[in-house]
Amino acid sequence: MPIAFLTDSALAAFGSSFTAITLAELGDKTFFMALILAARHRPRWVFIGAFSALVVVSLISLALGFGFRGLLPQMLLKWLAVVLFIGFGVKLLIDANGAEDQTNEAALAVAKAESNQKINSPWLVIWEAFLLVFIAELGDRTQIATIVLATAPGFGFQALLAGTLGGHAFVTWIAVSAGGWIKGRINDKLLYQLSGVLFLLFGFAAIWF
Repeated sequence: MPIAFLTDSALAAFGSSFTAITLAELGDKTFFMALILAARHRPRWVFIGAFSALVVVSLISLALGFGFRGLLPQMLLKWLAVVLFIGFGVKLLIDANGAEDQTNEAALAVAKAESNQKINSPWLVIWEAFLLVFIAELGDRTQIATIVLATAPGFGFQALLAGTLGGHAFVTWIAVSAGGWIKGRINDKLLYQLSGVLFLLFGFAAIWF
């Protein structure tokens, strides 16, 4: 690992992206999609498909964020980040009472995908997981968060990519290996509230940095 990666700003970028992704993805629709698919198919196939989709979306998001960094004035990016983070934080706190809807939406999406075909081979499972997660993740709060984090001038690409993919890998692994156990013991509303507070903290921090 390059020494340059171990700077304070790199560690801050890694920690911010890993924490944001982990909290935002736990209890999200893509989390429940992976959980449901892993109950129907071999978990490692589901993990490969779901995580591959998250890698692609993360790369797209980081590319967009760094593109905005080069095109827009830093002051505009700063206040845009503040508004988006605080807006997402408030929305998550408001949506906390309807957190159960994420489970229902994920179940409906999986049922629809498997209604007219028999998924019985590794590649079909991987492809199904990839498509479902990729579509669900587009425009999702974690994608927006990744884009906004990538606009921060002090955050490097390598550190953000490592933190983002690390968070996605961690949450996806939980979903496919222990999702049922976690689901029965962690309150979805609490996860939304924690995510909301985290985004609010990012928003207020962006005002000062």
